Amino acid sequence: MNHYERNRRWKFLLLAFAIIIAGTSLWYTNYLVKNISAVERTRAEVWAMSNKNIAEMPDINDNFISYIYSVRDSLNLPAIVVNSKGSIRFAKGLDTEKTNDSLETGKVYDPKYFDRQLKEMMLQHPDPIVIDLNMNNDKWFVYYKDSDLLSQLRVFPYIQLSVIAIFLLIAYLVFNSSRRSEQNQVWVGMAKETAHQLGTPISSMMAWIELIKSKFNAETDPLVLEMENDVRRLEMVADRFSKIGSKPVLHSHNVYKVIKEYVDYFKVRTSDKIEFNVTGDKQVEALMNIPLFDWVLENLLKNSVNAIEGPGSIEVKVTENLVKEQVFIDVCDTGKGIPKLKFETIFQPGYTTRKRGWGLGLSLSKRIVENYHKGQIFVKESESGKMTVIRIIVKSSLTYVPTTT
Repeated sequence: MNHYERNRRWKFLLLAFAIIIAGTSLWYTNYLVKNISAVERTRAEVWAMSNKNIAEMPDINDNFISYIYSVRDSLNLPAIVVNSKGSIRFAKGLDTEKTNDSLETGKVYDPKYFDRQLKEMMLQHPDPIVIDLNMNNDKWFVYYKDSDLLSQLRVFPYIQLSVIAIFLLIAYLVFNSSRRSEQNQVWVGMAKETAHQLGTPISSMMAWIELIKSKFNAETDPLVLEMENDVRRLEMVADRFSKIGSKPVLHSHNVYKVIKEYVDYFKVRTSDKIEFNVTGDKQVEALMNIPLFDWVLENLLKNSVNAIEGPGSIEVKVTENLVKEQVFIDVCDTGKGIPKLKFETIFQPGYTTRKRGWGLGLSLSKRIVENYHKGQIFVKESESGKMTVIRIIVKSSLTYVPTTT
């Protein structure tokens, strides 16, 4: 299991753990809400029965009357009692400015307010408390609202989880930004050091080639010319590394020509079983930095070669979108393909399917295309065992503005 797969597994485990915590919190809060709701309904029933006793109260001593009234008045839940005809008989815990405690006298100053409150109570508790009156064979229906404590408890876990989620998101973004900054510094440091280390042996090799040419009169010898090409390529590689971390200068170049030159160099160093073709618009130009862009092509072509098991073909197609002022570069191969779930994953640092791979090629290519060329790179399409198309999008020279450093 590679580093990326381990990281992804840990992310799934942490996500599952977070879901368990959130689910447990919601379950326990719901358990408390149900218990408190049952207690409040019991209190509402007690209040309803006290109202019934008052309505049917016989001639009894004053102490019992005081007790009944104290029980009734102990309820602090908003509640309304209506009869079978829908008329309001009693109310409790409502806005005194709108009720003026006048329901017992039949005076209602704001009937719309009572209607709104009654509808809200019916929505919260559609199953009312029913009271059978013995004195006139009538029925009362008691509706009530949840207390403020219960209402707050219902929404508390969602507020709590939202605050925690926001905190974790901010912490993740800060940590991720810090980690990226650290990775960038590592990338730049390694690249600069590599360029520095390559400089001395490359200069030495160039001097040795010049000595071979003059001493053995080998100016046109094919082997010497190929050695010279490879040394120049090494020089370009060192130049690539030296540009990492610095803002590269983009110039207008003929895209077809740039790609054709590199493909011609690359294919002679690859198996004869693989056919290379460069097709498309030969006149289109785009803003590019050739050493860095060749690096992208090298990574894509190497991946395509590794994906082809046996004979196959690799085609690089150049097209222009005049409307969006963009140039499309499609690298198509007849390799084993990429699963759709891996379309984004393959560009992550450390992801590789090869035992000895580092998983940096496509990640570096994405960085060069998106950060330095302000373009895009993605898997356009792929079919398992048949083909893959990776598309690069760069700016057309129609919008070219010369830059200097």
